[in-house]
Amino acid sequence: MSNAPTPDLSLKAFRRKVFYIPGYDPFPPRRYRELYRFEGAAQAAISEYSVTMQPSLPRKKGSDVPYGWLALGVMDGTETRVDVEVMIWSDIVKSSMPDGILATYWQMVSTMWVYFASGAFFRQMRLRKGPTVAALYPVLHLVGQALIATVIGAAAAWLLSFIHPALALLGLIAAYGFLTLAKKYDHHILAHYLMHDFAFSAQYWGAYPPELSARMGTFAARIQQSLLGDFNEVLIVGHSSGAYMGVTILSDILRAGLPEKRPEISFLTIGQVVPMVSFLPRATRLRGDLHYLCQRDEITWVDVTAPGDGCSFALCDPVAVTGLAPMVGANGAGPNGAGPNGAGADGGGQKWPLIVSCAFTQTLSPETWAKLRYKFFRLHFQYMCAFDRVGHYDYFRITAGPQTLAQRYAGVAPSPQRITKALSYYRDIT
Repeated sequence: MSNAPTPDLSLKAFRRKVFYIPGYDPFPPRRYRELYRFEGAAQAAISEYSVTMQPSLPRKKGSDVPYGWLALGVMDGTETRVDVEVMIWSDIVKSSMPDGILATYWQMVSTMWVYFASGAFFRQMRLRKGPTVAALYPVLHLVGQALIATVIGAAAAWLLSFIHPALALLGLIAAYGFLTLAKKYDHHILAHYLMHDFAFSAQYWGAYPPELSARMGTFAARIQQSLLGDFNEVLIVGHSSGAYMGVTILSDILRAGLPEKRPEISFLTIGQVVPMVSFLPRATRLRGDLHYLCQRDEITWVDVTAPGDGCSFALCDPVAVTGLAPMVGANGAGPNGAGPNGAGADGGGQKWPLIVSCAFTQTLSPETWAKLRYKFFRLHFQYMCAFDRVGHYDYFRITAGPQTLAQRYAGVAPSPQRITKALSYYRDIT
């Protein structure tokens, strides 16, 4: 991926296992491998280090063999060997996307009912404007398409009625034909895709769908197995919807018990949309996991977002805004020391996550920012891409560098712009 020297694997290298949990994405996992390859090469050239890749394990469709690749890094005079594994649930995503146009409109109506009837939409509006716009975007587009289709159908029916009254029924075909054409080119506007995304989260009013819950159990078992391996760090990366999935997966792992001798356990959430689910009435399991995980001393949890990402709840503390931050005990922080948010698990206060910004206006050059500013979906993936002006956040140093997440963010203060006001009406937990 760069012209820097190839690592000498005869030396003892820093070893890391990375589990990447994607968001609501129907595409095969190889897109993440190619994104890592391309953007890693770009970042290596900018930052003057080396990241090379070896092919992923051969994997047939429907196989139980995990999908991943090996990354070899040379940074700051240290060699790093990284096994990256993608937690695949794209098949569940695909199965949740109805083929019929009318089914999408039914999803729109039912999803709007969930968010409006529960009051979650109005409370989320008070956090960030970006996700609110993202939620309204598919609704406005689909309603607009329906109105245009109605006009086209009515005009066609009126014109055809002059030929023969019975031909007026063909206006319905014209209207449906327009809606079919609009869906065919949805990859340009993503109205249907985003509607499916919001509908998937809302279909059980915040509870995990059974098939997703089962898959998350499989993910947890894979991560538990890695804790017995010869790694310096096990890093779980949750992007977008994968962030709240990671919260539950990691909570289940900690509750099951950890091996006495284990790697460091790190949790990186990027572009998170946790309030999209945690504010819903039946998200009791997720809320319980947020309350539990934020107090644990066994992990390091860093949450990275950017106000320029309109698809995430940027700088919103997912624990605090849901109203789940535990009260600090009488003795303040626990014996293991204070976390970035003021207390450890034994002190009874919230320790995680550390909320930091990778502000795009500062970390991207003016030229790059001008190109990407209005490409909202692309910006939602910027966390896994190269930055022109690297600050504390560098995805490739975090995943393929010689420092653990705790070491890299030691002494880094939470963003002063973070939002911690408790706004969720529903705070009951499982």
